[in-house]
Amino acid sequence: MLRYLYKTWLESIHWIKRFREKHLTQHQFVCLLAFFTGLAGAAAALILKNLIHLIEHALTYTFTNGANWPYLIYPVVGILLAGLFVRYIIKDDIGHGVTKVLYAISQRKSIIKSHNMYSSVVASSVTIGMGGSVGAEAPVVLTGAAIGSNLGRIFRLDQHTLMILLGCGAAAGIAGIFKAPIAGLLFTIEVLMLDLTAYSIMPLLISSVTAASIAYIFEGPTPMFSFSHTVDFTVERIPWVILLGIICGFASLYFTRSTFWAEDFFRRFRSPWSKWAVGGIFLSFIIFILPPLYGEGYYFIQQIYNGDFRHILVNSMFYEQADSIWVFGLFIFLLIAFKAFATAATCGGGGCGGTFAPSLFVGNFVGFLFAVIFNRLGFASYIPEPNFAVMGMAAVMSGVMHAPLMGVFLSAELTGRFDLFLPLLIASTLSYGVIRLFEPYSIYTHRLAQKGELITHHKDKAVLMLLHIEDFVSHEYEVVSPAMVLGDLVKVVSRSEHNTYPVCAHDGTFLGIITINEMRNIMFQPRLYERMRVSDLMIGPPAVVSPDMSMVQVMNLFDTTGIWNLPLVDNSGHYLGMLQKTKIYTTYRHVLQDFSED
Repeated sequence: MLRYLYKTWLESIHWIKRFREKHLTQHQFVCLLAFFTGLAGAAAALILKNLIHLIEHALTYTFTNGANWPYLIYPVVGILLAGLFVRYIIKDDIGHGVTKVLYAISQRKSIIKSHNMYSSVVASSVTIGMGGSVGAEAPVVLTGAAIGSNLGRIFRLDQHTLMILLGCGAAAGIAGIFKAPIAGLLFTIEVLMLDLTAYSIMPLLISSVTAASIAYIFEGPTPMFSFSHTVDFTVERIPWVILLGIICGFASLYFTRSTFWAEDFFRRFRSPWSKWAVGGIFLSFIIFILPPLYGEGYYFIQQIYNGDFRHILVNSMFYEQADSIWVFGLFIFLLIAFKAFATAATCGGGGCGGTFAPSLFVGNFVGFLFAVIFNRLGFASYIPEPNFAVMGMAAVMSGVMHAPLMGVFLSAELTGRFDLFLPLLIASTLSYGVIRLFEPYSIYTHRLAQKGELITHHKDKAVLMLLHIEDFVSHEYEVVSPAMVLGDLVKVVSRSEHNTYPVCAHDGTFLGIITINEMRNIMFQPRLYERMRVSDLMIGPPAVVSPDMSMVQVMNLFDTTGIWNLPLVDNSGHYLGMLQKTKIYTTYRHVLQDFSED
């Protein structure tokens, strides 16, 4: 039966390939694949969202107002189950979904392993449904990107097209889970840093619109968050919006730095069981004290928009003191302060999820607390808390992800509050500007940038990041030994097309090079053929290339040394081959042409 299904699958692929060759151009075929990627990405988003809600409802529907002791159990069990699934079944790291997509673009030729089409859905649904304080968006981005990448690999598409399909899958995941097609498109531009060209925009739009349409069909046309009543924005509140944007910039910086610190803390533990114990105990305890940190936290965001502020303390031990402004304000402040640590504990302890939802959560409560404080202090006539919560959401997301346009449009699409477009832009721009003063990279790109593995909007560097050293190693250069006499070296030169010759010991250890210039004055003196040896003529190269260098570093070496050939030497000192600047430049031009294709 399996053999028959496999045979049928292969025949179907061959039929599609023949149909494509006869009836479709390359761009039309990519658009068709983008449509199916959008369908699959939307399906993954809907499945993940419903699994999370199903698990969460099954575990918490009996909870009452006040302390609920299962909060001490569910989160630690959730990250344990997710960790066991990843460690013993998947046997691969699937955390930090967006970072993995960026790494695939810059270092893996846009290739993502096939298990990522389902593994993140399974692990994150258990993690979040049982209380892990993370978001489902990063896992669904990785899932959608894996779908697009593997769909392109089935038809053996080139690297540039694979990158577009990968972006289509990521955009579909965002559009499907949020019902936000514009945010899905902007996510690929600002976060994944894909170039928006006439060639790529149509597939990205098709996948985003398709995914959002599927979400609308199954979940209805209403935004993800609704308002019980709305308050129009007035220009008199612009100074407060400016102040909120600046505060959100520092809140974004706090969230980012706290997450990095907590992640570094968990890296100190070598044993996964130690990570689980520390992460699980901390997570369960903090959720018991602050129940809104359970899961994504979207339910409590909705309570702000409903105007039911007291309900934020539901299921907590502080519910009876909800009428006290001091208890209420301290509770909200603690939610903001500990969300980053709860998120890091979830991932560090073995759970699966992302920082997308946590940044939305923190932003909402920063904006809400800002409005509550200034309304209580009487500094303003009235600051509508729900409106400023939306602005805070856009501003903190813009700062954490370094994506101001996506923050603005996603917040507007999530709430349907397009009437707040101006204040959303103001707050997001200021927040982004503030955090850029301290953090040049986003929470997703920071680690990759530290390792020199980040593709960027700088087109020259972006193209170089798509090139890999192993593709340019030449083994045509004839290796000579230090004991070789000049006469034998002249024979090597006579039959060679190159002007540089690597010198290696008998065990392959690299010793130096000989160039035509070094031997030009003596190579026509036969009396020296038996008297001089290679060891007398060889020189050290101006620089050597190691296999772990990026192509950006390699090209910097070529530029600073001013030569056209550099030896590739591994960490143990063994010669691996030569790199030719001309060969790299030729490939660079072809890739740049693909990048700029219209």
